[in-house]
Amino acid sequence: MGRPALEVADIFRDHGLAWLDANRGHVSLGQLKVMSAIERCRTAALGGHVMRCENDACAYTVIAYNSCRNRHCPKCQGTAAHEWMVARATELLPVPYFHVVFTLPSAIGDIAYQNKPVIYDLLFKASSEAMLTIAADPKHLGARIGITSVLHTWGSAMTHHPHVHMIVPGGGISLDRSRWIAKRPEFFLPVRVLSKLFRRLMIEMLVAAHAAGQLTFHGAHAALGNAKAFAAYLAPLKSTRWFVYVKRPFAGPKAVLAYLSRYTHRVAISNRRLIAADAKAVTFKVKDYRIDGPGRYKTMTLDAHEFIRRFLIHVLPKGFHRIRHYGLLASGVKAHNLALARELLDVAPPAPKPEDIAPDQATPVKPCPCCGSAMRIIEVFKAGEPPRHRPTAMPIAIRIDTS
Repeated sequence: MGRPALEVADIFRDHGLAWLDANRGHVSLGQLKVMSAIERCRTAALGGHVMRCENDACAYTVIAYNSCRNRHCPKCQGTAAHEWMVARATELLPVPYFHVVFTLPSAIGDIAYQNKPVIYDLLFKASSEAMLTIAADPKHLGARIGITSVLHTWGSAMTHHPHVHMIVPGGGISLDRSRWIAKRPEFFLPVRVLSKLFRRLMIEMLVAAHAAGQLTFHGAHAALGNAKAFAAYLAPLKSTRWFVYVKRPFAGPKAVLAYLSRYTHRVAISNRRLIAADAKAVTFKVKDYRIDGPGRYKTMTLDAHEFIRRFLIHVLPKGFHRIRHYGLLASGVKAHNLALARELLDVAPPAPKPEDIAPDQATPVKPCPCCGSAMRIIEVFKAGEPPRHRPTAMPIAIRIDTS
């Protein structure tokens, strides 16, 4: 697939300096690093290598620049997602999988913007605890389940909209670990019960975090530093319905992997959603989830500086893990639990992982797009250095990723 005509990097290069100057003193070091990484990604600034077809009659040559590997970069996520999917493929079980979404109300989303590490972490904890608790209840499933949670902080228009996507096997290991308990046909867990427990847990955790001095408030929310004011702010949320959504099960393990690949490494906006940009504005595709059918697909135009601001508000705190595993899939117990689950389901162990495959069975080198022969690296050049060799022209667009 060819390179998009317009990229987030182009918008940063054209408008980034002016935006930084206009917002001096209000840009974090993390946001500066993301901007720099995206602008330099797959350019000579990061170095790269030259590949040439080993067929002398062809000798097709291409330059491949290195990737920045920043987790917020739209160009780096395809390769990162693929590598993650390969690692997860051996963990899939031959059971239906469900997609569950937990969303914070806008009132909490507003204060989460000022307290990202704390409230994003609480969102993970409250949503996972709600799922594990209801699933373990004999009135519902009576089993220990496994969860893969992925944090998203944006809506289609890149506004701040914190929510977690969960991929959950439709069943679990009984509490005495003697059998696999499958979910009921076309039903997993009761949404209203999940919503109520999620609401209670999240509010309790927020109150505890406030009492511990873990939350800070600025601007219009400065008064919430007072415990009584904070309690009054949360009070209306105790009687509203919080959004929890459970989709129908997937068609099979391959569908689960394909779906996961669209969520685990997604960023605020992909390059392929960009339509046009000029000296003042950026136009891109958006999806209105309140509308069903073709009418939900629209376009939006934002001032270039507002586009940059919206993109950068989704830069995660340093060291924050946006993909987490719970229950049967928690780190340290996952391998043992998956082995037991396969035993209870009476299924064969997974195929060997890529690192377990012998070198002569490994994936072959990239083929030449002209003649199909092997492409070989003939030169590696450092950051900022020009390559000695030159690429050869081709009638089709070719791009080789090195991330």
